[in-house]
Parts: sequence; C-alpha cells; structure tokens
Amino acid sequence: MGINLGEVFPNLECDTTVGHIKLHDYWGDGWGILFSHPADFTPVCTTELGTVASLIPEFTKRNVKCIALSCDPVESHNNWIKDIQAYSNIKSFGYPIISDPNRDYAIKLGMLDPAEKDKAGLPLTARAVFIVGPDKKLKLSLLYPATTGRNFNEVLRVIDSLQLTAYKKVATPADWKSGGDCMVLPTVSKEDAAKLFPKHVVKDVPSGKEYIRITPQP
Repeated sequence: MGINLGEVFPNLECDTTVGHIKLHDYWGDGWGILFSHPADFTPVCTTELGTVASLIPEFTKRNVKCIALSCDPVESHNNWIKDIQAYSNIKSFGYPIISDPNRDYAIKLGMLDPAEKDKAGLPLTARAVFIVGPDKKLKLSLLYPATTGRNFNEVLRVIDSLQLTAYKKVATPADWKSGGDCMVLPTVSKEDAAKLFPKHVVKDVPSGKEYIRITPQP
C-alpha cells in the first residue's frame, strides 16, 4: 500500500504523547508534516527528533505542524523524549509522537522497512516524510533507510518551494533557496510572462527554444 502525490492524506485516529487525536484536526487549516522513525531509544532517531524539536520555530513560521510516528508505545515515547531533550540540549519538545504498535498506519502509508526488524522479528518503520497541504492532499513524500538520517533543513527548503509554487506561476531550480531566482512555468504564455514577471530573462540555448525563463522570486 501507500499514498500517491495529490491524494487526500488519511485522517488517522491515533494515540500520541498528547493524547488521542484525529490527524486532520491536529493539522488544522495549515500545512502538516508526518515523519516516521524506526524505533525509540536508538541513536540516529534521537538526533533526528531533537533536530526537529529545535526547528519548531522555523516550522511554525511557515504555518506547519509536525508529528512523528514509530511502532513503539506512548509510554516509551514519553520516556525517550527526556533523552532527546538532554542529548539536544533543548527544554521544549513541541510536537507529538504517534504510537503504531500494530503497524496499521505504517502498512497503510507504505512506511515499513523490511531490512529493519524488532526483537520479535516484526518490520520497523523506515524514515518517511510526508508533507501535506492545507487541502489535506499529499504534496511531497521522501523515504530513507534506517541507516541514513534526514536533513531537516532540506525539508524546510522544500516547504518554502512548495508554498511559493502553490500560489505563484513559477518552479524552483536545482539547489534553490528562498529568495533565489525561479523559473517561469512552461504553461505561462510569452504575453502573460511579460505581465507577471517583467524582470524575467530568457536564456539562449542551442535548440533555440525559449523555455528557460528566469525571474526574481515573486
């Protein structure tokens, strides 16, 4: 199973470190991120959840609410949070962790890592990232193996791009960062481009096709 881009993200009803929630209610009318980790009390996961906790002001600035998930019980999550805070030297944690002991959500969302198993031989969750828009539709998904920690500054960069391109007729090029030049969408006519992006320039290429149109970030 799994979920495709553009599909409505399941409104999971789940037990978390802040009580029983419905995911869509938790995210409200803003953007949301759900990210999974293999297991509590493991080294790479500790660095990841600590990093996210330290970046909560940046996510909040972008109207994004975070929530994590693994197969461990809520009690385990709550005890582990103390280690995360100590390791990352943070006082506030700032987001809930979902408990998925039966792998219901992991199976539904296609997050299981067959190479990583618990002591009972059951598969653990991989390092998935799902970014969901205010319309509750999936805008981006990433899937990492257990051995590779994620770069959450890259997740913030992606959110900046998603939020910009959701409302402006531009795309963001490789290695783009907020404030950098953008590309005018191919679907924008030459006439409309002149009106919408008066400072845009067309790059000459051997084909002679005028499809690389660069504009300051709108």
